Amino acid sequence: MLPFWYKMDAKWQEVKIVNLTGRVSADSLLGGRTVFPRAPRSGLEWVDVVRHGISAQALDAMLRSIGLSQAELAQALDIPERTLARRKREGVLSREESAKLLRLARVVARAAEVFEDLDPALAWLKTPIAALEGATPLSLVDTDIGADSVMDTLGRIEHGVFA
Repeated sequence: MLPFWYKMDAKWQEVKIVNLTGRVSADSLLGGRTVFPRAPRSGLEWVDVVRHGISAQALDAMLRSIGLSQAELAQALDIPERTLARRKREGVLSREESAKLLRLARVVARAAEVFEDLDPALAWLKTPIAALEGATPLSLVDTDIGADSVMDTLGRIEHGVFA
């Protein structure tokens, strides 16, 4: 049985990652209640989650959610693949790794909000964008400044600046 945040389409072929409101959220991308028994609702609650380390189960959930390979996820997080494999065995991410994974999830969730669906958001994240000097948004989320630039660009798109 699938957890509550999974929604199947009419053909039962595609799984969409959504929360109860029907929106893609960072916690749903990271595994929802499987990983977070009580979903963080505010930035301050996320601070506590990051400080204690996010469960390594969130890595697999993120891979399934956004359809990246292990190598692509490692590159997007700027964490070596071997370190990710070790964290999966250990069961929990470090504070820094947790923050990087959450940053990626928040960017993906914001893109899904702007594009009103996860699929076009993921396509946009993998496409070179002129407003980002030809870089793909996914290649920039490995740093805070890069992620801020991506979020800024999403805000501009939402308000029609790059439409």
